[in-house]
Amino acid sequence: MTRQQILSFITDIGIVPVVRTATAEGAIKAIEAIHRGGVRAAEITMTVPGAIHALEKVADQFGDKIVLGAGTVLDPETARACMLAGAQFFVTPSLKLSTIEMVKRYSKVICPGALTPTEVLTAWEAGADIVKIFPCGNMGGPKYIKALRGPFPHIDMIPTGGVNLETVGEFLKAGACAVAVGGELVDAKTIKEGRFDIIEDRARQYLAAVVKARAEM
Repeated sequence: MTRQQILSFITDIGIVPVVRTATAEGAIKAIEAIHRGGVRAAEITMTVPGAIHALEKVADQFGDKIVLGAGTVLDPETARACMLAGAQFFVTPSLKLSTIEMVKRYSKVICPGALTPTEVLTAWEAGADIVKIFPCGNMGGPKYIKALRGPFPHIDMIPTGGVNLETVGEFLKAGACAVAVGGELVDAKTIKEGRFDIIEDRARQYLAAVVKARAEM
């Protein structure tokens, strides 16, 4: 996919599941469930043991049927390794300009983490495709997105932290182009119990919440 196609895919879906699991196998099975639930995007965090292997396996299995991202990318070297494993978009918890530069060099999508207005603008000016607002829930959630969108209506933002089925609509209506959801969708207990049908059902619920919110906007 081209950079623009990847971006459009993410914003059209409106939700990016953050898959942070105890094993690579758990991450792969969680993404399979997410895909069955209709969500065509997912992010595997680098905190997952064997994360690169998980990226390779998902990329081989799904190809362009899913937009695959690498999360918790802390440096450009990790970004490049994930890129070679099949990741198409890259998410960082903090602002590191060299990581943005690496991803832009290969025309992929970069979503660096930022929190303050200064960080948000710095990330955008450095070439961010979307700025991840993290930890958004601790700063007031949708109200914080709305506050940031005041001076920065031209900057696309994805909130992480504080996103659940009750708040997803509020975040979108506040101006987020999409939302990232972690443990509220893919949690350790459900994976340990092997209840991937629950994750599949949650994925459907989140998609429905996005559609409902956008219809009301």
